[in-house]
Amino acid sequence: MRTIILFASNYGTVESCVARLKDLLQGDITTIDLRHQKVPSLEAFDTVIIGGSIRAGKIQKVIKRLCAKHAPELLTKRLGLFLCCMEEGAKAQQQFETAYPAELRQHAAVQSFFGGAFYFERMNWLERIVIRKISGISTNVSRINDSAIVEFAQKMTQL
Repeated sequence: MRTIILFASNYGTVESCVARLKDLLQGDITTIDLRHQKVPSLEAFDTVIIGGSIRAGKIQKVIKRLCAKHAPELLTKRLGLFLCCMEEGAKAQQQFETAYPAELRQHAAVQSFFGGAFYFERMNWLERIVIRKISGISTNVSRINDSAIVEFAQKMTQL
């Protein structure tokens, strides 16, 4: 089974989750950071996993474009979707629904939230100010949910 994980990571949170996920999955796994690499042909892959993070209330534009451009092909694949965000519960669900098109959410065999993190040293000064004002958080914090990553990998493997 060949799997491709397509993702976008601004500050490394999604990238670290992808590295953990890759270690947990079985088979031939390819990872593509869409901020630095182009989408290869998806024809050779049985499974496609897409992941991104929320920044200023939205997922990265490159993920939105991927979903729009490749939706017909993605609907023929075993699909997993994940999101990294600092929100929980209904607010996280709302962000997920805004991030991914309904047709892909309905088709996805596995959907998950992996938590999120703020790494202030990786942000520019304006981003640090905005994050402090909106969240009330002023130091580095990680709320990555490793058990969610493990569960996602187990479900993808069982398909």
